[in-house]
Amino acid sequence: MKQFNTMDSLRFGRFSRSTLAAFVFSILSFANAAEKIVIKGSDTLGAKMVPQLAEEFKAIKAKKGVEVIFEVAAEGSSTGVAAVIQKTADLGMSSRDSKSSEVSKALLEGVKLEPIVVAKDGIALIAHEGNPLDEISKREVEKIFTGDVESWTSINGKPGSISIYTRNTSSGTYAVFQEMALRKRDYATSSQKMAGNEQIASEVAKNPNGIGYVGLAYIRTPGVKVLPVDGINPDNPDYPFARPLYFYVDGNQKLRPIVKEFVDFCLGAKGQEIVESVHFISIF
Repeated sequence: MKQFNTMDSLRFGRFSRSTLAAFVFSILSFANAAEKIVIKGSDTLGAKMVPQLAEEFKAIKAKKGVEVIFEVAAEGSSTGVAAVIQKTADLGMSSRDSKSSEVSKALLEGVKLEPIVVAKDGIALIAHEGNPLDEISKREVEKIFTGDVESWTSINGKPGSISIYTRNTSSGTYAVFQEMALRKRDYATSSQKMAGNEQIASEVAKNPNGIGYVGLAYIRTPGVKVLPVDGINPDNPDYPFARPLYFYVDGNQKLRPIVKEFVDFCLGAKGQEIVESVHFISIF
């Protein structure tokens, strides 16, 4: 006599209560195996680096029979820090240090903002590939981005109004660059604020008079050239506009095991290989 397996039983409507229970249990067990990690914040980390780290981690866990779902929202460092304070994210991506106002707000919510350095980055100055400049000085950077100089004539000898592209005000890069390069002065009122690194690189590539700044992952965008600052390239540890990149967590709460495992992966050899593959600087 033919023996019916589970699928045969379901196909022909012939199954026992025990068979059905076992089948349902196996489905529920698979569903319960899925783990979710929510990460919010910086576009510098979240556009390329973190998604690639997440994909590799997912693949590793899948081989062990564990499904991991990542929810990554890259909308600026301020949103990442806020998400940790509001407890709507496991990890908050940030390309800047937390502000004193954020630390105070966190303490009121019972949250201790704790940074984890996952990579290092240089805020690279980029210009259109046709720009005759081969490098730029810190003083020239300040003059351009504050609006002290509005024409390329005094910078590269060519006429034309300078088009400045920056990140938006929720970006950690916007704040860090303002502090490092502009000595905390205001940006030029003519500066055009972009949502992310990719948008800045795209606009500069299209505009012969364009200049902007991006993370190292975007310096190879076709149509742009990197301008060393005072002769120093942005991937050099001595670069004047270098900064760490963080995951922020709540130091008052123990990380969920799957989140800790992901963080450890990011900080390990394989994770740091991925960091370097997207042109950031390893923490090693």
